[in-house]
Amino acid sequence: MGPIAYALLFSLVAGLAVAEKSEYCLSEIVKSDERIRSHGYPTETHEVVTEDGYVLTLFRIPHSHKLRNEDKVRPPVLLQHGLFSNSDCWLSSGPDNSLAYLLADAGYDVWLGNARGNIYSRENNLISLNSHKFWHFSWHEIGTIDIPTMIDYILDVTKFPKLHYAGHSQGTTVYLAMLSVRPKYNDKIRSGHLLAPCAFFEHGRSFIFNALGPLVGKPGGIWNQLLVDTELIPHNNLVNRVVDNGCHMSETICKNAFIMFANGGYENANASSMSVLIQTHPGGSSSNQGIHFLQLYDSHEFRQYDWGTKLNNELYGQDLPPDYDLSKITAPTHLYSSTNDALCGPEDVNTLVSRFTNLVEDYRVPVQSFNHLDFIIARNMKELVNDPIIRRINAYEEM
Repeated sequence: MGPIAYALLFSLVAGLAVAEKSEYCLSEIVKSDERIRSHGYPTETHEVVTEDGYVLTLFRIPHSHKLRNEDKVRPPVLLQHGLFSNSDCWLSSGPDNSLAYLLADAGYDVWLGNARGNIYSRENNLISLNSHKFWHFSWHEIGTIDIPTMIDYILDVTKFPKLHYAGHSQGTTVYLAMLSVRPKYNDKIRSGHLLAPCAFFEHGRSFIFNALGPLVGKPGGIWNQLLVDTELIPHNNLVNRVVDNGCHMSETICKNAFIMFANGGYENANASSMSVLIQTHPGGSSSNQGIHFLQLYDSHEFRQYDWGTKLNNELYGQDLPPDYDLSKITAPTHLYSSTNDALCGPEDVNTLVSRFTNLVEDYRVPVQSFNHLDFIIARNMKELVNDPIIRRINAYEEM
């Protein structure tokens, strides 16, 4: 294991220690609603409580000030962020490029979700944030509890029977988990749009897989026991301020801040978007989310969390966790992937497509250098990704 891997492990352990001792200070950052309002759009903040007590924050752009369409029919769209992220990812490139604003300008009622554990969803009515029990979840719970709770709330508020969904990275994983485990939610999806779809990782090229996969990809090891049920790579105002200042001084510094997550290749990246993004990223997550992804890399399967043979038998009635049954997904779903994605690359997207019995479309971004994070920070993402998404959503509304 090389020096980069050791440095990453050190940062993870250091981050865990910081998480135990520090609190987020939201007053020191520009929150999603403030970003939205600064561009002239109306915004609302909603809180919804899950069945297991987590208080989730939803930010809403109910209509566009450019259209003055508050009295018109505005179909709802839910946007869901990826791992280590939050609702700001859909806003970081501003109103001319970011999907949230573009959808509002296209006449939609836009909702930005925040999964349990990130900077906007750090409360639980039943469990203290300082308890390890607070972090006892993976993206399985986000998919099977958080996203359905958000969907039900949005449909209740808007009085629509269905909504459109778009997710990036882990935001695609939780969509697949939800519709596989709770198939009744297929009937609540008007259309699904999965950016950088992540389910299979056999061919993942990111050094994170090689560095950490052997250590935590299987249950029971010392690193697995050390990392389970705690906060992973927490948001830190001091670190973010240093990186933010670096982004303003040098585009190279800014790009290197994201290297560990997507393996570089930032030909398309907008440095100003990265500068905005780093202010609230990483956004906080449970270590179990990262462990769960590494388990998929190790097993080459898309399956539920592996707790070890004994606990698996107690929870699932079998030695290994059950696979997610993708044949249960009937909601009209579109995939948007890219060649230069080191996390969820083309070969693993091929596997997903082969298992997806009701897929509507498999769209590959026609730019060789487009990578995992370019879906939310690229200069050319509007033309390559966001405009096609809106055209497809419009087509459903015209049916």
